[in-house]
Amino acid sequence: MSKTKLPKLKVKEEVKSNKKKILLLSDDLRMSSGVGTMSREIVLGTLDKYDWVQVGGAIKHPEKGKVIDMNDSVRQDTGVEDASLKIYPVDGYGDPDLLRQLLQTEKPDALLIYTDPRFWIWLFQMEHEIRQLVPIFYYNIWDDLPYPMWNEPYYESCDLIMNISKQTHNIVQNVCQDKPRTDWDSTYVPHGINEKFFYPVKTEKERLEMNKMKSELFRGKDIEYCIFYNNRNIRRKMTSDTILAFREFAYQLPKEERDKVAFVLHTQPVDANGTDLPAVVEKMCPDLNIIFSTEKLSNQHLNYLYNICDVTINLASNEGFGLGTCESLMTATPIIVNVTGGMQDQCGFRLKDKYLTYKDYGEIESLHNYRDWENNKDLTHGEWVKPVWPKVRSLQGSPPTPYIFDDRCDWMDAAESIKHFYDMGKDERNKCGELGYEFVCGDESMMSARWMCKNFVDHMETAFEKWTPRKRYEVFKV
Repeated sequence: MSKTKLPKLKVKEEVKSNKKKILLLSDDLRMSSGVGTMSREIVLGTLDKYDWVQVGGAIKHPEKGKVIDMNDSVRQDTGVEDASLKIYPVDGYGDPDLLRQLLQTEKPDALLIYTDPRFWIWLFQMEHEIRQLVPIFYYNIWDDLPYPMWNEPYYESCDLIMNISKQTHNIVQNVCQDKPRTDWDSTYVPHGINEKFFYPVKTEKERLEMNKMKSELFRGKDIEYCIFYNNRNIRRKMTSDTILAFREFAYQLPKEERDKVAFVLHTQPVDANGTDLPAVVEKMCPDLNIIFSTEKLSNQHLNYLYNICDVTINLASNEGFGLGTCESLMTATPIIVNVTGGMQDQCGFRLKDKYLTYKDYGEIESLHNYRDWENNKDLTHGEWVKPVWPKVRSLQGSPPTPYIFDDRCDWMDAAESIKHFYDMGKDERNKCGELGYEFVCGDESMMSARWMCKNFVDHMETAFEKWTPRKRYEVFKV
């Protein structure tokens, strides 16, 4: 087998760093995917503590075979004078030859992997080889039950597992419950939204810019209530059902009110992994104010969109975290979400007036069963959200993933949630949004980028202290 050749990079001669170096394998942090976005926040937010090298994955990466020196850029962006970031773009997520060469040439102090473990089967097969040199850290995104027992060897190959939701944390604990935890750890580290990019617009200058954008978006129409969708147009996001929910809500209104409500979808209208949304609209509700936002937006203009709209909606049948709805709360805009995966955390669920923990999910398994929880007085949630309870649960699967629940809510129920926020009026909606903003920024939720980066540093430093190189083989007495 031919070895992967690393490209040569000319760099300025600098004083050797005293910081630990982390080798990150994930979506290229310059990409707009959820994994790419969070990779960027983690790296940029910890450049004062660590040097970073990334194997930046993408499908048919246009820069495959290059190596990108990001030092000047990140030093300017972060103000960290000795910040160090290098990116090796690849198709997919790399291979054993590339990893072996990077372990030798870059000499990292730890390996951090971040996405679905199925993409790393080759890496886990060389676990003993890697762990002789460095620990393996894993940012885990698994989102739903039943407990994925086939993931057990992946989890046990790691020295530290950081989980994006309380349910994900519970999943790891249950999958590995019969195994001793003497030298590895699993903990809760939710995604964090950057407060510099997403926030309630308050300055007069930004209000003027936002109102101009609003006028262009609505083409001068007097829109008084707007729903926002910010997700990819793929099957599990249930985009068409979300349109049906808006239609059901809008057609209940008198004509003069109906003309003042709108639905903005920031997504690709046609996606091979989803559907033809303009065709859906043309057939189902051609007379409603349904607007597609298709251009790639800066963080500033995306922030304006969240602020312009009154409520953000996500009815995905599987969702590890739900970045869009968390971004919405960071702008003080209320949310409507399907009760599944990590979006449960954003609801601020309390059981007998105490926030749910991963241990609670271990006992109740999930909140998906509406018969048990929809009208349970012991269970409450934040005023910033109107949860939609799944009414259909199907067991999906494939050879690599034999089983996982698909939780589908009824779009009629979602329509009632849209009407819930419509009926309360703008002032009360704003109060709900402010409570959501306080929640995601607070110490309880830990859903800001500041908290995420702090948690990363704290847990990785603890893992470094506990780690010792593994032996290549285990010896058993018989």
